[in-house]
Amino acid sequence: MMMGADLAPELSPILAPVSTMSSVSNHSSSHITVLLNEAVDALNIKSDGTYIDGTFGRGGHSKKILSKLGKTGRLYAMDRDLAAIEAGKTITDVRFKIEHRHFSEINQLAANNHLANIDGILLDLGISSPQIDKGERGFSFRHDGSLDMRMDQTRGKTVAQLLSTISEQQLGEVIKHYGEERFAKQVARAIIKERDDGRAITTTGQLAKVVASAIPKVEPGQNPATRTFQALRIFVNQELEELSLALPQCLNLLAAGGRLVVISFHSLEDRIVKRFIQSEQNRDDLPANFPIKAKDLPLPRLISIGKAIKPSAGEMKLNVRARSAVMRVAERTATL
Repeated sequence: MMMGADLAPELSPILAPVSTMSSVSNHSSSHITVLLNEAVDALNIKSDGTYIDGTFGRGGHSKKILSKLGKTGRLYAMDRDLAAIEAGKTITDVRFKIEHRHFSEINQLAANNHLANIDGILLDLGISSPQIDKGERGFSFRHDGSLDMRMDQTRGKTVAQLLSTISEQQLGEVIKHYGEERFAKQVARAIIKERDDGRAITTTGQLAKVVASAIPKVEPGQNPATRTFQALRIFVNQELEELSLALPQCLNLLAAGGRLVVISFHSLEDRIVKRFIQSEQNRDDLPANFPIKAKDLPLPRLISIGKAIKPSAGEMKLNVRARSAVMRVAERTATL
């Protein structure tokens, strides 16, 4: 689901306020896994079960899952980032296998490995510290580098390429909807002017400077480029479309009693997850004159387990990048 050559996919129909750019570890280059114990506990691991880690990252969740599996248990992982795949290859456990895939391709992972009736699937949607802290990846305005921002550097076009062709109107819409930037029009205008004046924006430092020049007022403690960088990252990676494609596949792959655990880092993602679970669970929101009563409908295929979980105050103090994390858990029912 990476965008086509014209770099002009439809905007997601789910347009809602979004928090500031999310991240998932401390400020060093070492990666700290958010909600590590909570997520693995929520999977309700069976020693002989089969599990999928749809977003391997640097393997924090995967290693914890493996520690709970017996000899016949299996864990399959995937990630779109080649650096994550290289990290995964260092795990030599025979119960573990990793593939370079977007998590929207989870059906292909299952088909390749003849998997069905999965006991648990984990999706950790946050970007990792190595992605943020390596300037050459282009995710952060704090490190000057090539303006890339692709999670999968083998597909699609970079943000620099996007900015070389996108219209001012569409750019403004992207920044407004995916970054909730009040000054989206001004930012878009400044970026396009820079381009039209012959100064192609190819580095994170350039972009951050142009954005800052267009924003008259900034929230205390926030870099003026935060929302624009987030919006462009979400758009170029089609993060919301990826999630919307993956969730139904996860549901169909789960065995009865299997758990779906999703950790999101901004409101757009969390809203998609919440609505998906609710739409599968709720059977009592039919119109009054609907010919079939809710009690006569098939039982839901998915039920929510507990309330949304957020990191503890202690975890957020240790790992400031965990502050925006929200975890939701659902369980597959026996209904076919």
